[in-house]
Amino acid sequence: MKLYTKELLIEEFRKIADRGWIENARKGNSGGVGNTLEDLLGIEENNLPIPNASEWELKTQRLGTSSLTTLFHIEPSPRAVKFVPQVLLCNYGWAHSGAGKRHPVGEMSFRQTIHGKSPSDRGFMVKIDKANRKILVSFDHTCVADTHSNWLGEVERRAGLKELEPQPYWGFDDLANKAGTKLLNCFYVQAEVKREEDREFYRYCKVMMLQKFSFDGFLNEIEGGNILVDFDARTGHNHGTKFRLRQNCFPNLYEKVTKIM
Repeated sequence: MKLYTKELLIEEFRKIADRGWIENARKGNSGGVGNTLEDLLGIEENNLPIPNASEWELKTQRLGTSSLTTLFHIEPSPRAVKFVPQVLLCNYGWAHSGAGKRHPVGEMSFRQTIHGKSPSDRGFMVKIDKANRKILVSFDHTCVADTHSNWLGEVERRAGLKELEPQPYWGFDDLANKAGTKLLNCFYVQAEVKREEDREFYRYCKVMMLQKFSFDGFLNEIEGGNILVDFDARTGHNHGTKFRLRQNCFPNLYEKVTKIM
C-alpha cells in the first residue's frame, strides 16, 4: 500500500479532479463514490495511510443527495438490558410490513430515525442533559400523529403513556470516545454523479481537510436536527443503532476546516 503525506494526498486529489468524469469501479454498489476513490488512491476501506501520530479517514458523499451518512454504531445504555430489542421493540413496536410474508406472522418492527429538534410522528426524540452529561431517548405520547392512534392504544396497554422508565441514554464520555476515535481527522470528498444508461460516473470536485473533532459541535448538530439516531430492529434481528449525519454538515464537527478544492 502506498504511503501518503498530506501534501501528496492533496496533489493526488487534484489529479483525480482534473480527470473529470470517472466510471464507477464497483457496479451495483451504492457506495461506489467511496469505493472508486479508494481504488484510484490504492487504499483499502476508508483508512488513509498517512504516517502521522493522528489517525486519518476518508469520508465521501454524493453531491445533492438527501441520504444520511453513517458516523458510527453504538447501542444505548444500560447495555446489559439490551434496551432496543428487549424494551423499545417489545413495548413500542408495531407489526412489521413483511409479517406473514418474508417473516413470521407475529414479526414486530421498531424503526425510528429521531433527532433533538422535534419529536417523530410516533413521539420519540433525543434530549441533551448537560447537567448529567447524557443524551437521552424521550417519548411524549401527546406528539403521536393521529395516523398512529391504533398503535398508541397498544402502547398504552403494554407500557402506559408515561415517559420511558428508565430512559435509554448515551453518556457523553462514551460518545466522545466513540466519535473521537472514528472521526478524529478526515478528508471529506464530494462528487457529482451522472448516469449513462446502466453506467454511473463521478466527478470528484470538492475536498476539505477536517481536523480536531469537536464534541461541542457534535452536540450542536444533534440539537439542530442534523445528527440523527437511527433505530432498526425487528423481532428476528436488531440491525444496530446508528448515529447519522445530514448532507454538508461534516465541517461543523471539526475545529479546523481547510478547503482544498
